[in-house]
Amino acid sequence: MALVRIEARELPDSPLDAAAAFHARILPEARRASGNDLVLLFDPADHTHLHWRTAAVEELAREAAPCRVNGAVGGSSGSVKAVCDYLDKAPGVTGQLFAVDGNPARKD
Repeated sequence: MALVRIEARELPDSPLDAAAAFHARILPEARRASGNDLVLLFDPADHTHLHWRTAAVEELAREAAPCRVNGAVGGSSGSVKAVCDYLDKAPGVTGQLFAVDGNPARKD
């Protein structure tokens, strides 16, 4: 399973600008990783980033089929490993954005 980490410092704070930067800079790397199952690892952000992240994961999953694409937001390396282990054993799960460590896909 390929992992692509998207750190908060790589993207602007504004959700619209962050989505544009993701699609311009990170999407090409994610597409190169397709051919394998893929997990996009996002740093926490406020709730305004939830929808563009979800849409990006869903559309990448459709494009990469039959390979799977999922996303995870936040979490320690141990919890990210737990999500990846779960996904390895769940071959039908794709196009999902998981909140790790009880993080509701945002930071307050």
